[in-house]
Amino acid sequence: MTKLDGNNRWQNKMLLTDHVEQYEQQRQEEDSGSKMLTTLERTMVRDLILLPYIDTMVDKSIKEIEQSGNVLSKMYLMTGRYIQNQVMKDTYQLQKELKQRNVRFIADEQDDFISYYKIFYRGYQERFGLTRDVMRSEISLRLTKYTTELGTILKEASLK
Repeated sequence: MTKLDGNNRWQNKMLLTDHVEQYEQQRQEEDSGSKMLTTLERTMVRDLILLPYIDTMVDKSIKEIEQSGNVLSKMYLMTGRYIQNQVMKDTYQLQKELKQRNVRFIADEQDDFISYYKIFYRGYQERFGLTRDVMRSEISLRLTKYTTELGTILKEASLK
């Protein structure tokens, strides 16, 4: 904030359009280079934390299916592998996007019901916690999303 921002005396003065554009551009850059972590970045960090859990759960299910003598085991295995592939793609995309935004995180500590992480972003640090209930519900939502995507792909393939 400059000295002139709160001073109404300067609002009615004539300014060259170049100066107005430069001032507005500078203000936009200050706003876009915000020191706070955005909601989108928090969501991306949360998703990047949860994706390895999803991969582990799906991998465990795949191993159980391989051991079973289920008639539909091949279909379940293909579904599991599709989900693992999507998880890997999403993980790669999130890592790439967070790296561009200069955001990284590490595991901090884990209580009985809350996992804490330290998020480092643009020279700042923040503590981020996820409860088990939130993790379970988000994992469930994400798995539902992946299976819905697969169902849509299969429906489109059957219509062709």
